[in-house]
Amino acid sequence: MNKNYYAILMAGGVGSRFWPVSTSDFPKQFHDMLGTGQTLIQCTFSRLSKIIPKENIFILTNERYNDLVLHQLPEVEQRQVVTEPAMRNTAPCILYAAMKIQKENPDAVMVVAPSDHWIEDEHAFVENLQQSFKACSQDNILMTLGIQPTFPNTGYGYIKYQKGENAIKKVTQFTEKPDYKKAKEFLSDGTYLWNAGIFIWSVNSIVNAFAEFQEEMTALFKKGLDTYNTKEEKAFIQANYALAENISIDYAILENAENVYVLPATFDWNDLGTWGSLYDKLDKTESNNAVVNARVLLQEASGNMIRTSKDKIVVVDGLEDYIIVDKEEVLLIYPKKKEQDIKEVLKKVKETYGEKYG
Repeated sequence: MNKNYYAILMAGGVGSRFWPVSTSDFPKQFHDMLGTGQTLIQCTFSRLSKIIPKENIFILTNERYNDLVLHQLPEVEQRQVVTEPAMRNTAPCILYAAMKIQKENPDAVMVVAPSDHWIEDEHAFVENLQQSFKACSQDNILMTLGIQPTFPNTGYGYIKYQKGENAIKKVTQFTEKPDYKKAKEFLSDGTYLWNAGIFIWSVNSIVNAFAEFQEEMTALFKKGLDTYNTKEEKAFIQANYALAENISIDYAILENAENVYVLPATFDWNDLGTWGSLYDKLDKTESNNAVVNARVLLQEASGNMIRTSKDKIVVVDGLEDYIIVDKEEVLLIYPKKKEQDIKEVLKKVKETYGEKYG
């Protein structure tokens, strides 16, 4: 394996749309959401380790999840767990991790990958990543992997690219989640891809981009350069990390830089962001119900997403297109069409019954 290949596995999110299974104490990336026997973070680590040396895969997470990461990924050492003492979106943590890697290996190229995506064709994923690594090793470019849109999804960001014969396309515009009309226009246009949030670049290219477009943030993290990868690093980060601006990598860098390119991915992809997206991914019963862990008796019930603890018997009669999730002290029975509102439901539950339920 190429010792210059690195990964940043992003594992700090809470995944509140997967409540009540995903909570702030135990988020979705640490759950076996699909009933495969592996948690999402374990699947992602395994997929990345097919092309990247295991010791070069860093897990970027909130400090409260440090022990969870080490428990679920026993092959990982503490040096590979990069913890944030405060939530500051994706730009600060990516710069921090890139500077750590640059200090360890100035020739490194790195992929930034979310820990909660589901990719079945791992061979195609590895091929796409290899192609991207090769391009970023040779040129001063910032790359992302784009997903061919299959319907006018309003829950994803979009990437517009220039037409051309090269497999890797120049990006001309990023668009945040559009309304349905705009998403339909993007689909018919043919030069738009879904933004999967998977980025590839050399450490030098991304650190230079931060120096150009985020001077204040770069100056902040440069102050601790001598401490990175030493015992003094934690104290510096504890004292300074929260001072960084709360901003995404898209707004901070990618929407400003001219050297951004995209490779249309050839693998299937699901971001597993909601119960509905999980439903879409799972095998269905004859009446189109998706079932994880439960044993079911269903009558006039179709289109439901059902998840319980192992082997729990669930009897459903007369429900269509519902989310039915049973977890210890919480039972959620909620229309699938309103799944985006689950975050608000969670807020009300915590206000009414206490923080321990979220």
